[in-house]
Amino acid sequence: MKLDDFDFHLPEGLIATRPARPRSSARLLVAEGDGLRDLHVRDLPSLLGPGDLLVLNDTKVIPARLSGQRSRQTPQGTVSAKVEITLLEPQADGTWRALAKPLRKLKPGETVRFGDLLSAEVVAMTDSDLSLRFDAEGEAFDAALAQVGAMPLPPYIAALRAPDAADREDYQTVWAEKTGAVAAPTASLHFDQDLLETLRARGVRFAHVTLHVGAGTFLPVKVDDVTTHKMHGEWGEVTPAAADAINATRAAGGRVIPVGTTALRLIESAAHDDGTVQPFRDVTEIFIYPGYRFRVTDALMTNFHLPKSTLLMLVSALMGQDRIRDLYDHAVKSGYRFFSYGDASLLIP
Repeated sequence: MKLDDFDFHLPEGLIATRPARPRSSARLLVAEGDGLRDLHVRDLPSLLGPGDLLVLNDTKVIPARLSGQRSRQTPQGTVSAKVEITLLEPQADGTWRALAKPLRKLKPGETVRFGDLLSAEVVAMTDSDLSLRFDAEGEAFDAALAQVGAMPLPPYIAALRAPDAADREDYQTVWAEKTGAVAAPTASLHFDQDLLETLRARGVRFAHVTLHVGAGTFLPVKVDDVTTHKMHGEWGEVTPAAADAINATRAAGGRVIPVGTTALRLIESAAHDDGTVQPFRDVTEIFIYPGYRFRVTDALMTNFHLPKSTLLMLVSALMGQDRIRDLYDHAVKSGYRFFSYGDASLLIP
């Protein structure tokens, strides 16, 4: 299974840099059986009903992009330079793993200041990232970060425009609760409260799980044989209540439909071979590519993914490579908007 098997041509003009407004006005490509239907996210209540369970990721994105200044004493005096920091994940010792630009200009022991509210010491460095220890923690850290940080837009959006105030709301789900992600579960961005209430009135039920999406979700696959790719790890939790809801849905013959690949990867990580889901609280490195046998997922709502990405491999595993190739060809020709702020699909094998 070669990396080129998951390539396709995407015109740059189809990369969405802003979300649809209102959220539920985004387009929805429905693939069921051999058919394709061009609908909108607001049409979901006509596609779902009693017995269906939507699994939602309730992670909350932190404003992980920081602009700071590092100062260094030299024989000529104090020298300052601008540093761009992107937080990746907290460590058990209280430090944060982060990316820095320019990384080579920093040294362990230096302090980087982010305005008057927050500063961090460089604790350790590797060839690709560094560890930072901030001068605040807990609620004080969260409050300072909210003031000085910006939303960590994906690289393909950040290359086209800078994050701004609108992204603080746009790049967050309406049910975001548990802080820890540095990327949004983007299929969930299409839901607003009105749509949730309409679905609930239709008898659709919801289960909340947590997967803190990391920057690794944007890492390219660098091996030609995709089966040898090493997947990044992300922390997740399936509570007993969520596991019970999923198991009850399956026992009653209903459909379990994760919203987004993050929710899908988590519930598949928590599922036994017989499809029974157990409570889960751990890091998952599950890599789903064609040949994978889905244990609990009956359908998936997801956005359109990057060429040669692990997420494109995941949807190919669910629907079949030829089917996904046809679906993406239709999406490109029909002008669907791609990636994090783009349109959605409902994939029903």
